[in-house]
Amino acid sequence: MSVVGEREIAEVRRHHLAALAYEVEARGLRCRLAGPDETVLGVVGPVTRRQIMVVATPVGSGWSYLWSGGGMADVARVSGVADQLARLLT
Repeated sequence: MSVVGEREIAEVRRHHLAALAYEVEARGLRCRLAGPDETVLGVVGPVTRRQIMVVATPVGSGWSYLWSGGGMADVARVSGVADQLARLLT
């Protein structure tokens, strides 16, 4: 088992959130990275103005997205997560 430092975790987290930001923007949603060291992705429905906060976190041997309302998915499903967020916010 390798130990990963805080800097590496922060970089991986930002990478996963940036990938999700790209996907949700392609679906017409607005988003922005927020929080200390851009640790949270705020996603907003342009018409409804509803908002969901998403984080990326290490889970077991991989990473998952977690979002308000109890959502959780593996980061490998970034496109599916973006689709699900678009359904929730439109």
